[in-house]
Amino acid sequence: MRVEIAGENALILYFGDGTTSPTTSAQVQQATSLLETALADKLVDMVPSYASLLVIYDLNSTDHFEVRRLIRESLGELGGAAAAEGRVVELPAYYSTESGPDLEDLAKRAELEVDEVINIHTSMEYRVYAIGFAPGFAYLGEVDPRIAAPRLSTPRQKVPRGAVAIADRQTAVYPAVSPGGWNLIGLCPTRMFNPDARPTMPVEVGDRVKFKPICRDEFLELGGEL
Repeated sequence: MRVEIAGENALILYFGDGTTSPTTSAQVQQATSLLETALADKLVDMVPSYASLLVIYDLNSTDHFEVRRLIRESLGELGGAAAAEGRVVELPAYYSTESGPDLEDLAKRAELEVDEVINIHTSMEYRVYAIGFAPGFAYLGEVDPRIAAPRLSTPRQKVPRGAVAIADRQTAVYPAVSPGGWNLIGLCPTRMFNPDARPTMPVEVGDRVKFKPICRDEFLELGGEL
């Protein structure tokens, strides 16, 4: 682990060799939990990612020298204890050519039937590696290589809220209407970000997500929109 200054009131921690892996993700998760306790009221926010953790602290109560010391003391034995596995969160998804405009093309590229793509996507558990791009946008990995697909050459100007998508070995659910270049294979009725709810997101870094296929009627009954 190395620690670098990331602003007047922020430090960033880098783990391992910077590559994505369950082991590195578990270290980021473990460090996040330990630093929440160690920094306590000195902490403003933390932003975990694939292989890094941004720590934002309160300049009125500390400085980067003390925060760096607390980080070293708290994380000296990082990896010595087992990191929490996180929850398994089930997300319903309506897979079809109606709800997933790229589903058929992805299947053809993979030389698979549409049903096979759906079965492969729903058979895996995906670890939440990071949350970013937009509030509630959880980067999930890793997708079975048979259905991995490159980003679209021309991004869409408007991707619907709840779109279930694949890009390379990652999958995700768009939390809000936005531009995007991922391959769309379905729709999820679950709100991935709700500022009025507590918690505001159904998943956090370290959780594992499993998609459950549902039919069109179930999707609409759960509040989904076509």
